[in-house]
Amino acid sequence: MENWEAQLQRIWLQFGKISNDEFLQKIKTHTARLSGSQAIVNFEMACAFDSTGYEKDAEPLYRSALQQGLSGLRRRRARIQLASTLRNNGNIDESIHILREEKANYSDELNDAVDSFLALSLSSQGEYKEALSLALKAISGHLPRYNRSLYNYANALHE
Repeated sequence: MENWEAQLQRIWLQFGKISNDEFLQKIKTHTARLSGSQAIVNFEMACAFDSTGYEKDAEPLYRSALQQGLSGLRRRRARIQLASTLRNNGNIDESIHILREEKANYSDELNDAVDSFLALSLSSQGEYKEALSLALKAISGHLPRYNRSLYNYANALHE
């Protein structure tokens, strides 16, 4: 699996340097070599479709990967990416629901990504103050200075 993962990363490094069709074919060929985890195959194909602008093709693959028991960091990524895809496909309510659920029940290095994509979905729904608050809170942790001030101002926006 480790070698398979390294090869997958090498293919992703080609993204944007080769045509979308060639990229999709490379991912398809590579994922066909993985035995024993259809959930990972579906997730990686969903990522490839999503990244090349085929969100409608990505959505059922994300759902399938999650239903098949995708776990670990890939599960969290799949939930975030599914929510983003849903927003792009016009299903904003479900996107917000998924991201709020992730925010409430899980915590890892992708917390700021959850907040950022939730901010996008909230903005798409017209909830601008909450969206801005989430985005600023996510940014505040990465600033070299003014972290606490920005976080407090962001918090006040939503209260």
